[in-house]
Amino acid sequence: MALAIEPMLTIGSPETNELGDGWTVATEDGSLAAHWEHTVAVLADGPWVLTASDGGTGRSCGARGIALSAAAA
Repeated sequence: MALAIEPMLTIGSPETNELGDGWTVATEDGSLAAHWEHTVAVLADGPWVLTASDGGTGRSCGARGIALSAAAA
């Protein structure tokens, strides 16, 4: 299974609007926002962060004691 985790942090209102292009999302009040994504494969022996160049072994998971899949190494 693969999951896309896509948090968005806003300085102002958490309310958002999808723009006419059907892709772009903007804050309702026009405040600044940041968005990023990680795709995680959920394997039998643990997760593998596909979008992290180190597979998640560094700051994202490994430093927090999360046991990763052998594929992440």
